[in-house]
Order: sequence, then structure tokens, then C-alpha cells
Amino acid sequence: MDAVLLALASAFLFGAMTVAIRVALQRGIAPEAGALFTVVAALAFALPFAAFQAGELAGIWPFLLAGLLGPGLSQLLFTFAVNEAGPSRTSVVVGTAPLFSVAIALVLLEEPLKAGLIAGAILIVAGGVLLVGERGRPQHVRAIGLVAALAATVVFATRDNFLRWLAIDTEVEPGPAAAATLGAGAALIAVYVLARRFPLRGSEARAFVPAGLLFGASYVCLFEAYYRGLVTVVSPLVATESLWGVLLSALVLRRSEGVGARLVAGVLLIVAGGALIGIFR
Repeated sequence: MDAVLLALASAFLFGAMTVAIRVALQRGIAPEAGALFTVVAALAFALPFAAFQAGELAGIWPFLLAGLLGPGLSQLLFTFAVNEAGPSRTSVVVGTAPLFSVAIALVLLEEPLKAGLIAGAILIVAGGVLLVGERGRPQHVRAIGLVAALAATVVFATRDNFLRWLAIDTEVEPGPAAAATLGAGAALIAVYVLARRFPLRGSEARAFVPAGLLFGASYVCLFEAYYRGLVTVVSPLVATESLWGVLLSALVLRRSEGVGARLVAGVLLIVAGGALIGIFR
């Protein structure tokens, strides 16, 4: 039951983080700087948990490598996607992560192909088709944002497979593991932001504190869930983050996001497909 509640909490918090990022970006802040501010705030949230759990740290280096993928590269792409396509549609695209996760597992981990996986993939593709064929999108939704969201999704899926593999046999506690990935991700984004000379201002950083705290809480819950429960239980529940992203976008941003029946149908198909993949994997 703990794993179920933690997975659901992680999904809700991630969806809320997506909307919070969009609200902060409306001030005209560069998404690259926003990604850095978000991850740094998330790291600040995770550090007390890491200090409390402490424990064995000799095997923490693989988590540092995982952090370069996510939230390093993934958060850069994700924040750019939210800026260019909005939180609701970015959430729908990210909801397709189980499809890519299973594809990676089938190819690299040689996991068996089952009928439930095929059915889940079909539902996810159908949801994606509804999104791509959507008409009358708000003006702020750009194709480049959807492409960035798709790229972030592939990185998320790769990172998740790596983390699941690490969590099976590690003595590193979830708190330090989460903090390590966040720290490595923040370092990668910082190098990129400084190299590109994006402006960093204290007032702008404060705008991303809510998003960062939500992200940090989501991340800690995610690690705790994977350490406590089976992937087949946790994964489909975490995949509901796309549903929360769409619902919260409609609630907070209202008409500006243009959340219609087609978009809601798409996200429901994607969540259902992710659930099937999680169950049959």
C-alpha cells in the first residue's frame, strides 16, 4: 500500500510541477534558466531526506550517471517543451513514456513480448494520433515543443530503465539516490546555461521555487515507491502524471490551454495503455 500511495503522490506532484513551470515561464524567463532553477530547488528539497537516511554511499556513482540523463538532459528538454507547447500537451506526450520504456527493455534487456504489451502500445499510439491530429490548438502550441517533449520522453524512459535496474540490487537508500541524480542533473544544466550565457537573476529563481519543490517531492516519492514496490505496480500509477497535468492545466490555466474533449480522450487512451504495459511487463 505504501508503494501505491507514493506512486500516486509522485504522479500528482509531477503534474502540478508541469503547470507551475508554465506559470513561471509566463514572466518571459528563458526555459534553460528555468530548468536550472527548478532542479536546484528540487535538490534543496531532497537533501534533508538524503541526510536523514544517509547509509551506504560507496555505490552511489551509478545514480550520478543516471542524473545526467534525468533530470539533466530531460529537464532541459521538458522545460523547453512546456514553454513551446504548454503543460497539458507536454503532459500528454510524456505519458507515452511506458511505450518507449518497454521498447528499450525488449531490445536491450531481452524481455518477452506479450499480448498485453501490444495492446498497451496500440492504445498509446491511438492517443498520440488524437494529439497529432488535433485541430484548433492555442496559438502558443508549437510543433517544436511537441518534438522536444517526445525527446524528453525517450530520455525519461531510458533513465527509468536504468534506475529500475539499479534499484534491484543496491545498498544506497532512496533519499541519497534521489539527491545524487538531482545534483548531477543540476550540474549538467548549470554547465549548459553558463556556457550559453543565459542570464540568471534571483527574482527569476524565486518564480521557480514552487515548481522545484513540487518536483523534489515528486522525485523523492518516485524513488521511495520503486524501492518499496514492484515495477508492475508503480509504473502504471506514475504514468497517470499525464492525466493530472491535463486536469490541472484546465483548472489553473483555464481557456488559455484549450483543453478539449479530443485532448482528454487522448490522455485517457495513453494512461490506459501505460497501465496495460505496467501490468503485463
